[in-house]
Parts: sequence; structure tokens; C-alpha cells
Amino acid sequence: MPAPTAQSILALPLGDARVAPLLAGLLTEYTERYGDRFGGAAGELARFPAEEFTAPHGTLLIIPEAGESIAGGAFRRYDASTAELKRIWTHPAHRRRGLARTVLEALEAEALRRGYERIYLTTGPRQPEAKALYLAAGYTPVRPRLQPRGRRASCLREAAGFGCSSPT
Repeated sequence: MPAPTAQSILALPLGDARVAPLLAGLLTEYTERYGDRFGGAAGELARFPAEEFTAPHGTLLIIPEAGESIAGGAFRRYDASTAELKRIWTHPAHRRRGLARTVLEALEAEALRRGYERIYLTTGPRQPEAKALYLAAGYTPVRPRLQPRGRRASCLREAAGFGCSSPT
């Protein structure tokens, strides 16, 4: 099946019922891959308040299909010029269709519209598919000594022209 069109991407608040499948899927996936590492999946998903994923500083996007939320992701304000991508996920039955790339591109476009100059993200060591997606999209790994807040497997991409750099 082809990837959804831009018209089928919804911006929703974190508490919307259509976001629940995204959060449940992330909880299952993070738990299976990491167990209690990094404070556990539930703790990671609850780490940021819902309002951080709403305008004007953030957003949460969902791709619906046949009444189901099948992919999504979000960004929040990392600092005045940098958006941080979070919660990018595709339902296992819908993978290999380019949906994560569609979500990524929609999040990047929205971050640009909001005036962000850079996009920052982290991905865990047990998520090789995510790392491959971000590298293929032009993200550049940040050297461990430059990674903010002690994060591992971090990447950063500047939004203006999408040239890559390190965080400042």
C-alpha cells in the first residue's frame, strides 16, 4: 500500500483517544527491547508533560488508516532554536511502508514552520531500525562527549537547509 497523503496526518493532543495506540505500542516495544533499563518504558513515556507536545512549542502527529492509528510521532522544544523528536513509532503490521519516514518529514516540516533551526533526537542502542531511518534521512550522530544531558545514541540535524552540526 502507498504511504498516506499529507491530508491524512492529524495533529492531536497527547490525551486524545486516537493517540492511545501509539503510546501502548511504544510501551510494548520499549519494554520488549529494554526491560527496566533507563528507568523502564512507562517512566520514559511519562517523563515529559503532555503540554510539551502542543503548540506553540511542540506537536504530536498521528497517521490514521481505516479508523486505526497506525503511525505517529512528536516533537517538543529542546531549546529556543532546537526541536527534539520523540515517540516516532509505526504499528508492526504496517512497517516497511515508509510511514516512519512520512511522520519524520511531517515533523521536520512543522518544526520549520514553528521557527526551529535544528532538530535533535535520541534513539536507543536496541533500535537499529530507527537509527537506520535517521541516518538515511541525513541525521548525523553527535559525538558522545558532545551529547547533551548524558544521552546515548544521539543525533542532530539543522533544519535550515538540513546541514548537520553539533549542539551548541
